[in-house]
Amino acid sequence: MRMSRRDFMISLSATGAALSVAACSSSGSGGSAVRFGYIADYNGASLLAIAEERGLWKKHGLTAEPKVFVNGPVQIQALRTGNLDYGYIGPGALWLPASGKATIVAIDTLTYADRVIARPGINSIQELRGKKVGVPEGTSGEMALNLALQKAGMTMKDISKVVMDAPTVVSAFSSGQIDGAGIWYPLIDTIKEKVPGMKEVASTEDLPGSSFPTAFVSAAKAKPERDQKVVKVLQEANDWRAAHPKESIALAAKLLKADEAKVAADAKHVKTMTTAELVARTKDGTVEKWLDGMSQFFVRTGQLPKAPAPSSFYAGDLYTKAAAR
Repeated sequence: MRMSRRDFMISLSATGAALSVAACSSSGSGGSAVRFGYIADYNGASLLAIAEERGLWKKHGLTAEPKVFVNGPVQIQALRTGNLDYGYIGPGALWLPASGKATIVAIDTLTYADRVIARPGINSIQELRGKKVGVPEGTSGEMALNLALQKAGMTMKDISKVVMDAPTVVSAFSSGQIDGAGIWYPLIDTIKEKVPGMKEVASTEDLPGSSFPTAFVSAAKAKPERDQKVVKVLQEANDWRAAHPKESIALAAKLLKADEAKVAADAKHVKTMTTAELVARTKDGTVEKWLDGMSQFFVRTGQLPKAPAPSSFYAGDLYTKAAAR
């Protein structure tokens, strides 16, 4: 079901006010400060953790104020109200930059962490027909649910969709208030601990040939000099992550104040790429194909009226120029 613009803005404002909390600020002194949003998972946290530990913000004349959020859409809202400078979003929120509400400044990873889960005794998407399914609207959880329903020849009308934020999905599923959910790892690990017989009835890993990019975004109106510095920090952190996977997991766990084994389990659902690989895939049109594939999906779900040119919301030239510095 497509939300009206008014309902969308109201819901994001309320969720952001209630659930986004500030993480500890970067310790460097001097330089231009950037307020950077992230989600509490390996994808969202690892590059920020590496950039802080390796002194990359200071190296490029910046300091960072990381802020943790429950999802990507809330960060887009914060960007649009001037309360955030940059953010991290999963694939389910890519319809927002595609609709002109933000600009992608860098691709982060390809992720396959999203699932549709069901309570014990429910073994298929079809068995969720008519049942309560919780989903954080506008996120990759909703994306996974939509994909699973389409594959089964169903639509959102065939279930009782219950819109709730991600932490509420965890508590509602665990307490039996909902029968299923569109949600992602590492939150699913938390749910498994509370509901050991939980079933995964659909997975983005079961869609061969599909690519689900995660991304870093800025406000739609660019600040070129700062953007290039920030992207350079992300690129250097990205290459360190690619070369030091175990250490990057440890640093992400430290930032998240999470068990290292759980962060490692989360990282298994992620495909990382070097900056050189991302530059090559930007230049040869692969990134645009990923983004166009997502836009076409959002057209089918009604979140976009039509698929825009990926170049209208992905700053590929910025990314390639920053890599050449």
